[in-house]
Amino acid sequence: MKRAMNFSLQSVHRVFFLAILLSTHEAAMHAEEDDTKRPLPDLYPYVASDILEWCKPETGVWVDLGAGSGGVALAVASAENDAASQSTIVLLDPDVNAITEALRKGREKGLGNRLVAVVGVAEKMPLPDNSVDLVFSRGSIFFWENQVKGIREIYRVLRPGGQAMIGGGRGSKYPEWARREFTRRRQGNRKKDSPQAKEFARLRDPETFRQWAGDAGITDFQVVGQGALPADDPRAGAGIWLRFSKREAK
Repeated sequence: MKRAMNFSLQSVHRVFFLAILLSTHEAAMHAEEDDTKRPLPDLYPYVASDILEWCKPETGVWVDLGAGSGGVALAVASAENDAASQSTIVLLDPDVNAITEALRKGREKGLGNRLVAVVGVAEKMPLPDNSVDLVFSRGSIFFWENQVKGIREIYRVLRPGGQAMIGGGRGSKYPEWARREFTRRRQGNRKKDSPQAKEFARLRDPETFRQWAGDAGITDFQVVGQGALPADDPRAGAGIWLRFSKREAK
């Protein structure tokens, strides 16, 4: 009788344990399915956080190169950072409508008195030599006509000691589930071996960034991130960034 009771209890425990495993597995499955429907968090504050943390820029004139409608610039200007709250941010882009929209958004956020819109391109910025304390840009370098010339222009307009952070990504602290889902949606049905996919990866390859920087004459620089990686690769979080500063005058 005692053996039968022990066997019965063991069976109950096993069933209970299996039920927990199945429940956990189903919950994970549902959570993964739900990720495909969940709205992704705004990536710009995460990018802004990396720019401010990695560059530690001084108060002054900052340029969002390829600003578009102002996503990164407004996140930087709104950040809880003393230098950011006291700096003038130049929205530089060839699209007049986009930077006009950025100014409108900035005024709504109470940032209008710290934003300046300038029409121009990376390869020929309408800014004086040695006039800018920080240049940052997310996503635009992949569309420049000449990346090497654009990097040279950035170096030209930076004042000695000024910082630059150029590239693409969602921010190193962007939530992991959102990073995977963002990458999955972006890749969509694109074939890995297609010409478009290969060019996308080439432009975001760390070696490509190193080549651009070297050809531009930048000797002291850092490439952060691994570029275009599959959605399930944890190294994909930081994206790909080129960071450098202008040497102080002797």
